[in-house]
Amino acid sequence: MKTGPDVRAARVYDPPGPDDGARVLVDRLWPRGLSKETARLDEWCKDVAPSTELRHWYGHDPARFAEFTARYRAELAEPGRAAALERLSAWCERGPVSLLTATKEVDLSQAAVLTRVLTEGAA
Repeated sequence: MKTGPDVRAARVYDPPGPDDGARVLVDRLWPRGLSKETARLDEWCKDVAPSTELRHWYGHDPARFAEFTARYRAELAEPGRAAALERLSAWCERGPVSLLTATKEVDLSQAAVLTRVLTEGAA
């Protein structure tokens, strides 16, 4: 019995693993020093990334993560983001998905928030 999509957040700089499934970059900016060949992406979904303003405000400050999460979820509910979320959901329907980000603290990133959003959406 399937309990929901197999979605995980990971660093794009980590080597691809056998359980990664589809590898989708969810950052707005391309990761520094990483070639497209090394990244081995199935998609770069920059339309689902937080706005530049929100990203700058957050600055990966752990004390702001809860507020970042709330603001980012609000951005994801905006009409222009629906298509990007639908593309991610379609990847989830086909099998495992790794949402990739360049940030060092994956648990405090938009990839972690998206993982929860996609998992909740399937419930």
